[in-house]
Amino acid sequence: MVGRKRKAAAVAKEETPETLVIASSSRRKSQRVSSSATKSRYFEPDSDSEEEVQTASKKAKKSNSAGRKAKKAKRVEDSDEEDNYQDEPVDDVDEDDEDQDEDDDVVVKKAAKSNGRTKNEDSEEEFDEDAPPKVTFIPIPKLRDTDGIEYTDEKLHQNTLAFLKDLKANNKRPWLKSHDGEYRRSLKDWESFVTTLTDKIISVDETIPELPFKDINFRIYRDIRFSNDPTPYKPHYAAAWSRTGRKGPYACYYVHLEPGGKSFIGGGLWHPDGEAVQRLRASIDERPRRWRRVLTEPAFQRTFFPEVGGESGTPKGKGRGKKGGGKVMAESKDHEAAVLEAFAKGNAENALKTKPKGYIAEHRDIALLKLRNFTVGKKIPDSLFTKDGGQEELLDVVRAMVGFVSHLNRVVRPDPGDDDDESEEEQ
Repeated sequence: MVGRKRKAAAVAKEETPETLVIASSSRRKSQRVSSSATKSRYFEPDSDSEEEVQTASKKAKKSNSAGRKAKKAKRVEDSDEEDNYQDEPVDDVDEDDEDQDEDDDVVVKKAAKSNGRTKNEDSEEEFDEDAPPKVTFIPIPKLRDTDGIEYTDEKLHQNTLAFLKDLKANNKRPWLKSHDGEYRRSLKDWESFVTTLTDKIISVDETIPELPFKDINFRIYRDIRFSNDPTPYKPHYAAAWSRTGRKGPYACYYVHLEPGGKSFIGGGLWHPDGEAVQRLRASIDERPRRWRRVLTEPAFQRTFFPEVGGESGTPKGKGRGKKGGGKVMAESKDHEAAVLEAFAKGNAENALKTKPKGYIAEHRDIALLKLRNFTVGKKIPDSLFTKDGGQEELLDVVRAMVGFVSHLNRVVRPDPGDDDDESEEEQ
């Protein structure tokens, strides 16, 4: 049996405008953002070209809105009612245009700034390659006047001492570079002084060889790599004479020129190596009489320890008899102790705080055993370098040190055939 077709659905309602409106409103509203040529007012252009395009488009829009305003005003003027012209409301479009006009002003200003020239561009444009270069001339100081006093070999000129004073006050590389002429002249003066003094020292101590100036002189340049003092130069001149010059293991004679009351002359062993220190300590322990004899030598003591006073030994014609001899011997021992104490005090800067290894704290010469420097020194006036006969006075000090320097060299670097006093009776 053929099934009957279902009845057709009820006739659709007639589509009226009202039904179309309801249907369209029931549909989902699109979430897509409509594309527009107008960019947001908060948009910042990436380049100057975009700013110019945006400025041009907004100017065109501004002109269109102005045209609309003009047309509207014209229509109002054509009408006969003045009240309608005065009461005419302002469109929302015009308010938006005013806001956009303000934005246009900001954009135009930014574009003007970006298109403006910078200072570097101006300086490049102002630079003229054909113009002569600008050169700043720094005048080189002239050499100090000699005041009619000639330079001589056996004494220093006053200008040499004046240069060292200036170097101390201006201890910088640029200053010395600008005063190079003065430095060279003073160094030459010092070289001639040291050379003539060398010949005289050799005449006093035959163990000192004739060495060139560069092996005797200390340079003024400081090594500041491991120093807290950043000054690049030493404000003094100095020279040392030994069997190997200013360097080496031997004891030396030392002359130091530093204006301002810091000049001195001395000698001995400064910072000897460990092996030399061990030899010196062994000599102090085993040969104490030799050390006492060297340190209490009359000329040596008068030169470097004048504060001690008196001289060791027994005066002639005195000390005869038991009572008188004992008194003189006691005074001699006290004098020796005072000289040894003065010598140890002068080298206490780098001395040990406690007894050295291998020696007892009650050793009678423990003050000498603690030493790591064995030097003597005497302050001298600056005038000794500039007056006639000054080298002879320096030579007298060197002559007083010959026995001391020879003793140190005999201990540290003994020569073949050197005698010792090991067998001497100790008292």
